[in-house]
Amino acid sequence: MLRPRIIPCLLVRNNGLIKTQHFGADKYVGDPINAVRIFNEKEADELIVLDIDASKQRREPDYKMIENLAAECRMPLCYGGGIHSSEQARRIMGLGVEKISLSTALLERPAVDTEIAEQVGSQSVVAVLDVRKRTFGGYRVYKHNGTEDTGREPVAFAAELEKLGAGEIVINSIDQDGQMKGYDLKLARQVRAAVGVPLTLLGGAGSLADIRAVVDEFGIIGAAAGSLFVFKGTYRAVLINYPSRAEREALRPKAARS
Repeated sequence: MLRPRIIPCLLVRNNGLIKTQHFGADKYVGDPINAVRIFNEKEADELIVLDIDASKQRREPDYKMIENLAAECRMPLCYGGGIHSSEQARRIMGLGVEKISLSTALLERPAVDTEIAEQVGSQSVVAVLDVRKRTFGGYRVYKHNGTEDTGREPVAFAAELEKLGAGEIVINSIDQDGQMKGYDLKLARQVRAAVGVPLTLLGGAGSLADIRAVVDEFGIIGAAAGSLFVFKGTYRAVLINYPSRAEREALRPKAARS
């Protein structure tokens, strides 16, 4: 029986694992390899690892780090950060990564979506849109860690990227990032109505109830989170955690639970 994918999202800066709030105020939370080992033990559905400075600093992906992560990871691994060409994508896939995450590259040259999809398959191309609310309504896509407004509207851009070859869309809410108060369901509804490929939400999950709210409304969907899986308690003590198998089973869509 199909069920939603519950996906830890790990942010990497200078080879260390961090967590942000509103894409800033980052806090060091440990070693990425150690986190991968714990998520292996907990049988996570999938793992997203994002090197958040690679594209902004115009540097190549850290292939050695990626190789180490892929060698340790026993679940499907999605990597993003610094990827701007099909050659880089093929090299990363050759290291054992299942999915390539693209963000800045898509904003600067959307055709790279098609080029990479033709090389590695659409199912392996994940388009990540970092989205922020506008003061007077609506949303905009940002790049470079939420510092630059691209002027693009996320729903239309997501639909464009699907046509160009993206096999999955990740909507990452800057406003909800690190707040642990729930996903932006309004934005999710708009994007879900516009695309037919798998959709994953990121930004805002603070409890399994937040994931359940998404699943109950959207059914089979990806629910990604950072803070939920690296912090514990009111004071945000660092503790890598993940739902048990029974808890995940209980998060299946309503129709599957009845």
